[in-house]
Amino acid sequence: MACSCCPASSAAQNDAAPHWRRALWIALIINAGFFAAEIVMGTMAGSAALEADALDFFGDAANYAISLSVAGMVLGWRSRAAMLKGVTMLVFACWVLGNTAWHAWAGTLPQAETMGVVGALALAANAGLAGMFWRFRDGDSNMRSVWICARNDAIGNLAVLLAALGVFGTGTGWPDVAVAAIMGALGLYGGWQIVCHAQRERQGVSHQRGEPAIPGSAA
Repeated sequence: MACSCCPASSAAQNDAAPHWRRALWIALIINAGFFAAEIVMGTMAGSAALEADALDFFGDAANYAISLSVAGMVLGWRSRAAMLKGVTMLVFACWVLGNTAWHAWAGTLPQAETMGVVGALALAANAGLAGMFWRFRDGDSNMRSVWICARNDAIGNLAVLLAALGVFGTGTGWPDVAVAAIMGALGLYGGWQIVCHAQRERQGVSHQRGEPAIPGSAA
């Protein structure tokens, strides 16, 4: 069903639907698999950065499942899904920061070799996903949120590799803690971007329908 308030963007969405769904299914499978692998390896290696990356994979897998459920729906529903994804990213980012603080307090020394191997594999996977979603980066808030997730994941994997080098070179866990904290902050920023974009779309849909403006929103 096309959205009456933005026919051009809806037409583009419909034209991209087969490619969009296929890309989402691929991303869902890859993210679910890497979540299972990284949460096990991150716990065994005592790495806050790997655990942060694992939870990020889990959040993205859930987000891709949400995107699949609303693909082809009107803009209002897609913006609601994007809002849910943004809030999910914010929650996971807060968990990452809390877990990172615990590792810093406990003085955990992670296994640099495990971090490096798992981080390199995750980087290869996320770089491929980011390239696959590049064509959708200028779409609606739902498409943009997926692109942001893939982009943040690739950056996070690079950071994990840097943390592994830092742990190996210094013999301390502080590089791992620092990178995990950066990943948490990046998750907060990405989630806030998605929430703001989705809120603007919802306001636009309400305006087109003649509904009252959302309290506190810009005129």
